[in-house]
Amino acid sequence: MLGILPLQPVHSVGVVVLKGFRAFIARGNIIDLAVAVVIGTAFTALVTATVADIITPLIAAIAGTHDFSVLAFTFHNSTFRYGSWINALLSFLIVSAVVYYLIVLPMTTYTNRRNRNKAATERDCPECLSTIPVGASRCKYCTAVIQPASR
Repeated sequence: MLGILPLQPVHSVGVVVLKGFRAFIARGNIIDLAVAVVIGTAFTALVTATVADIITPLIAAIAGTHDFSVLAFTFHNSTFRYGSWINALLSFLIVSAVVYYLIVLPMTTYTNRRNRNKAATERDCPECLSTIPVGASRCKYCTAVIQPASR
């Protein structure tokens, strides 16, 4: 029986696949992402409750309507309920503001401070515009001869 390969046990392939999957899941960024999703979901629930139970009643005390979900108007026999949309808009604005002021702005400030006095270590090749080290005399992508950078 020439030409017929011996059958390999299926479990060896399955074990390799499971080991690869376990290595993928155990990578730090996957776990960080999972934690971020869980915290983001909990934060969204908190913001939604804050809008529905605190902010909406405060606005209602001023505007006179105690439940935004009943706000609606009718146009050509079609009813448009815009009260729930107002609650969702308030939730979105609050989440966006919190993300910007507690995450984006501090990280931008930190990155700018960190990179303020950092010496340039890379430059662009004048021929192919690829990023190459400052001290390079030849581009590693297009092999063009490059004048040394003035320091």
